[in-house]
Amino acid sequence: MTRFLVSDENPAGHKLEDLLCDLRADIVARCAKITSDKRPEAMSVLANNIEVLEHLTQAIHLATESTKVLDMSFGPSQASKGGPVRIGTK
Repeated sequence: MTRFLVSDENPAGHKLEDLLCDLRADIVARCAKITSDKRPEAMSVLANNIEVLEHLTQAIHLATESTKVLDMSFGPSQASKGGPVRIGTK
């Protein structure tokens, strides 16, 4: 059973792209707090966070594309209503 994502066992879960967007927003908020800190440690953390943000953005695009493929092929997910899984097995 997944803890965060929508599944037949977790119909109240979230879409992957939504969780990734929320995570990205949190990191952006943290970055905003350290942008004026010129200490090497802060600059290093900021640089790392920016790289993480780039990877998250790529992951968001991939997750969104997967949702589009599933929606086009099988229609919208009915998991939140107790419907069957669209692909894979239970």
